[in-house]
Amino acid sequence: MLTRLPIMLLAYPEIFLLAAACAILVIDLYLKEATRWITYALSLAALLGCAVLTTIVTGMTGGQLATTFNGMFVSDMMASTLKMFTYIAVALCLVYSRVYMAERGLYRGEYFALALFATLGMMVMISANHFLTLYLGLELMSLCLYSLVALNRDSAVSSEAAMKYFVLGAIASGLLLYGMSMIYGATGTLEITEVAARAARILQSDDPSNLKGVLAFGLVFIVSGLAFKVGVVPFHMWIPDVYHGAPSAVTLFISTGPKLAAFAMAIRLLVNALQPLSGDTPQFPSGWQDMLVVLSLLSMAIGNLAAIAQSNIKRMLAYSTISHMGFMLLGLLSGIVGGNALSAAEAWSSAMFYAVVYVLMSLGSFGMVVLLSRAGFEAERIEDFKGLNARSPWFAFIMLLLMFSLAGVPPTVGFYAKLAVLQAVLGAGRVWLAVVAVLFALVGTFYYIRIVKLMYFDEPQDAGRIDAKLDVGVLLSANGLAVLVLGILPQPLMQLCFYAIKGL
Repeated sequence: MLTRLPIMLLAYPEIFLLAAACAILVIDLYLKEATRWITYALSLAALLGCAVLTTIVTGMTGGQLATTFNGMFVSDMMASTLKMFTYIAVALCLVYSRVYMAERGLYRGEYFALALFATLGMMVMISANHFLTLYLGLELMSLCLYSLVALNRDSAVSSEAAMKYFVLGAIASGLLLYGMSMIYGATGTLEITEVAARAARILQSDDPSNLKGVLAFGLVFIVSGLAFKVGVVPFHMWIPDVYHGAPSAVTLFISTGPKLAAFAMAIRLLVNALQPLSGDTPQFPSGWQDMLVVLSLLSMAIGNLAAIAQSNIKRMLAYSTISHMGFMLLGLLSGIVGGNALSAAEAWSSAMFYAVVYVLMSLGSFGMVVLLSRAGFEAERIEDFKGLNARSPWFAFIMLLLMFSLAGVPPTVGFYAKLAVLQAVLGAGRVWLAVVAVLFALVGTFYYIRIVKLMYFDEPQDAGRIDAKLDVGVLLSANGLAVLVLGILPQPLMQLCFYAIKGL
């Protein structure tokens, strides 16, 4: 571990983004509607600056594990990699949503400021090495997301969705905080690496004061809070309502960057802090891996089956998200076999690969929903995609690639993401779980192929041309083609994820 570094160095990207977001908020007060593009440009410049600083920090640490602020903040290869993907996701969200927000009168400084502060919360979560740091990052991100959902104050549906999200999010935060307090009561520390060491000692000891029971209770509450933030069954009911009720551009934002932060949170809590409680050992026979098996199975079942019945594409993609997060958990729950962590890096890196690939697919899918929407019209219904090939063969092809990738059809990258986690499950000896996952993946193929059928074989309901701004058209096309290119050449991204996880 590196220790001889300037104390603030590791947090330079976060400090820069905080200062930039505050500056953008003030500058926007003095801008007229015609010059709002300055706020947009400054927001993208802030994200670019964060990417440059993250690269500098990674170069100075050599990608090795380094901590600062008395061990509360960590920089490692996983943190740097996930932060870079987060910047890309947020930047694409801002580009895709520019016209959509302007047509609805939501192209205001607070949208950009909330997006940047939410990104700051994600960055803090990704680099957290302490329960308090993790919780502060989580709350910063969550409060910004609640506000973004309610950004369209004239919409009763958006206000209702924001209220549901806020109330359920507060309950989930309470569960998580209660679990952390119980872990603190048992171990006497909030530092993530120290929690793991002390929990291991408690499991090895005679434990006359029944601290194992306290650890088990704390683990249940932490997994429950984490399940809500990731969005898996049975803590999933906010996702369809929030995705449906929020403006499509905000749905695009919620479905991308926060998923990377939720994955980082799962790694920090379950792998870094509570690895001794993973289960399958004589001292702790049933742990969080068994809990994740249940959550994963329920998520794949309910997510895929409920998505079939949806007529609203945002709700369909919401239930699809639940099933994909269930798939992502397959990698997390396959790391430790019989107390042995020899193949853990491969399993956890497959989960990271799945999370990154899902975000890429989600960016493109919701980006297409935003693109097809226009002033006074939301392209929310599945029927709105009818005859898309007649209106724009190119964008229909991009949507086809995205749907095939979400369904896991080769040679798209979604196939390799599913293959990677299934290999991890088979490596852990859970053949039955891999078989069930494949069956649910086949069920999920139906509602994705239905979109393709509507685009290519049905008559368009709206014969109007699709006019995309040059930047949106180019980036959305690159987004869709990346799904195909990464499917043909998945190895570089897989290696990057493996290298990132191996450095934990």
